[in-house]
Amino acid sequence: QVQLVESGGGLVQPGGSLRLSCTASGRAFSSYGMGWFRQAPGKEREFVCAISWTGASMVYADSVKGRFTISRDNAKNALYLQMNSLKPDDTAVYYCARASGIFPGRRVGEYNYWGQGTQVTVSS
Repeated sequence: QVQLVESGGGLVQPGGSLRLSCTASGRAFSSYGMGWFRQAPGKEREFVCAISWTGASMVYADSVKGRFTISRDNAKNALYLQMNSLKPDDTAVYYCARASGIFPGRRVGEYNYWGQGTQVTVSS
């Protein structure tokens, strides 16, 4: 059974930075693409970014491109999201997810395992 646990969320001022982590249990972490999604109150879960199984390929939502960086450490079964220049619109619960294949896409349906989420609040 695969379990994903996010950490690193919190309250940050606009313009600040946070680094989220996601630790995976179970086997074959390095065999799958991984992604980050977020969900704000009253809104649908939306794609943030994703990374391929080797970490060589990344894709970002336009809203975070140039500000967020996704990375992974397969030796540690860990996924990361470095968030810089944060804006109030980035406020949401952030979820890590494991894709069903090696090259993850932008759709929620392409992911079959999800963490419980970590709250990120950007406010002065």
